Amino acid sequence: MAKDPVRVLVTGAAGQIGYALVPMIARGVMLGADQPVILHMLDIPPAAEALNGVKMELVDAAFPLLKGVVATTDVVEACTGVNIAVMVGGFPRKEGMERKDVMSKNVSIYKSQASALEKHAAANCKVLVVANPANTNALILKEFAPSIPEKNISCLTRLDHNRALGQISERLNVQVSDVKNVIIWGNHSSTQYPDVNHATVRTPAGEKAVRELVADDAWLNGEFITTVQQRGAAIIKARKLSSALSAASAACDHIRDWVLGTPEGTWVSMGVYSDGSYNVPAGLIYSFPVYCQNGEWKIVQGLTIDELNGEFITTVQQRGAAIIKARKLSSALSAASAACDHIRDWVLGTPEGTWVSMGVYSDGSYNVPAGLIYSFPVYCQNGEWKIVQGLSIDEFSRKKLDLTAEELSEEKALAYSCLS
Repeated sequence: MAKDPVRVLVTGAAGQIGYALVPMIARGVMLGADQPVILHMLDIPPAAEALNGVKMELVDAAFPLLKGVVATTDVVEACTGVNIAVMVGGFPRKEGMERKDVMSKNVSIYKSQASALEKHAAANCKVLVVANPANTNALILKEFAPSIPEKNISCLTRLDHNRALGQISERLNVQVSDVKNVIIWGNHSSTQYPDVNHATVRTPAGEKAVRELVADDAWLNGEFITTVQQRGAAIIKARKLSSALSAASAACDHIRDWVLGTPEGTWVSMGVYSDGSYNVPAGLIYSFPVYCQNGEWKIVQGLTIDELNGEFITTVQQRGAAIIKARKLSSALSAASAACDHIRDWVLGTPEGTWVSMGVYSDGSYNVPAGLIYSFPVYCQNGEWKIVQGLSIDEFSRKKLDLTAEELSEEKALAYSCLS
């Protein structure tokens, strides 16, 4: 029995990525070789003629799975009834522009599109944001479409994930399909952390760890990471145009796995709404390792990312919530006691050889950006605090995760400052 067509929206459809993406969708790369589709293509009025040209080419290609094409500059028409929305259109950052200027432009774009999706898309519509800054654009969309569930809004970090797979494949001279479980943590930007600590390669002797096979930590912790982080810039330098084919392919991979599921024992990277997992601030759109089943993603839990016991971290992080659950009120006695401890040690000093934790103005210690109020280990003498220096910080993953979380927190603040 033939399946009903799925309506797929592509915004910015007349652009480079859109032009590469729509034939992939029409051919079944995104949703499978047995799934008919109706394409909804949206672009701005100045691109209307080019958009119509794309529609003509789709008709000329005679894709058997393509059951209809809507090409429009009207956002309501584009969003009506769609089951999947791939948000490729956005305002790119241009030379001389501040990030807040870009954010303001994208707030305007995503406000209208989010409202149209919320009012006119099909129930349970899945949204993938591709346009940069992808993580924060997804957050903006969520802000203006509050009735769309958090679990249905994501952003594209699969391109970075695929780039990491490709680099490992080339380094080891193996098929890329034999490499799995790399992770992209964080933001789709140069602060992302490509992590191979759990990645494996299928070999004739069974699955082997990537680190074991590469046997070069200097490369994995250095050139590999920077290559993945800066791949987009390298492609722009080579093509004089940004990534399009690979971005379109990654968007198809992202939606395919989300809808059809990931293979058993395999995870992929998706930018999704943080629930606080791995100490990432809740409410950010952040790239995590996820597996997908029955049309839903779930963050892979329990991965080791530093030397601390995960149960200890979770207990400390969730202690306040546990007290609220028990008392029906937030921490008060313990918070008051801690405030006394803080001021006492600051004024009277800490015991010899003992330090405490205080949120203080960063001077750049431990690679924390100067000017942040940040919790450090400190000792106190003569009414002044000093950051304890020289501690060994070898939790490589932790540093990278913190870096990108800080950037995302800043972008979130910028985005929210544009909402008023």
